[in-house]
Amino acid sequence: MGELLALVLVLALDGLREFSWQRLGLVSLVIQWVILPSAAVLCHLRPHLAKLSHKCAGAISFSAVLAVLGIVMGMQRYLRALLLQAGFDWWGLASDCLLGAICAGVVLRYAYLQQQLYNQQQAELGARIEALQSRIRPHFLFNSMNSLASLIAVDPDRAERLVEDLCAMFRASLADPKLVPLQQEINLAQRYLEIEALRLGERLKQQWQLEQGLEEIQLPSMLLQPLLENAVLHGVAQLREGGTITVNLAAKDGALKISIDNPLPRETVRPSSEGNGMAMENIRQRLAAYYGDRFKFTAYREGGHYRVAVQLPLFPREAARRDIKAAANSTRQAEVME
Repeated sequence: MGELLALVLVLALDGLREFSWQRLGLVSLVIQWVILPSAAVLCHLRPHLAKLSHKCAGAISFSAVLAVLGIVMGMQRYLRALLLQAGFDWWGLASDCLLGAICAGVVLRYAYLQQQLYNQQQAELGARIEALQSRIRPHFLFNSMNSLASLIAVDPDRAERLVEDLCAMFRASLADPKLVPLQQEINLAQRYLEIEALRLGERLKQQWQLEQGLEEIQLPSMLLQPLLENAVLHGVAQLREGGTITVNLAAKDGALKISIDNPLPRETVRPSSEGNGMAMENIRQRLAAYYGDRFKFTAYREGGHYRVAVQLPLFPREAARRDIKAAANSTRQAEVME
């Protein structure tokens, strides 16, 4: 922006016919001498300005920029007077300060509007994620309550574990939307499957395939549970003999890849009822709110099975941490074998 301002000033003063690269360089140098100290002063004052009202912070910021502008332009005019052995040009300094004040006001106003827009977008994004997460409805609630009522008399210990699992589920559902470690998501998903196992018994089987070193990778909370709920309600629960839900978690090509596979009834033409479609769309919207267009979400039927594949980007720090942990595990295994 400073270079653009320098170009505008040179074109306004000299015109295109008498344009001088040397003059552009000098003007650009002076402008940078104003911009860089001003930015340093504002960065230093930022913690203090954050505690003030917008008007007060804006006035102090504008005054600080004007002070820097006056000092720099005053020094420039003073050195020029010494080199030319002429008197100090006070009117020239006043013109420079007035022009700089106008430009500073425009830039600060633009920065303020940009920050307001960013704050508004962040607030809307947070509200959107919170609204989407609140729409995750635990369909198993009433069945769980019935199971709890029947267990209290015959198996109090198991009933207590069921209450603890339900508390963990609802605590996660009502918590603020955030990114959580993968291991925490896995624990929550397994608690959900334990609750469903009370109703389905041996009909519900599960198989987890987790690549080592992924436990601390961050992903949106309450992501696995709705996918597993979909696999139970529209797959295993519809089969008299039940079935196995297979969950595969691996990292490849800088992405976390999640795959969930469940069997389907033979008479099912398309595994998408109204509730199923809403659940899948809800998950898509939540992922879009977190990752934009950097994720992949696919769901399809193949050979009597329903598969959901999710691919989430790994951030560089997470990928490096995963590689280091995987290397350490490999070294530890090699030492044990020796």
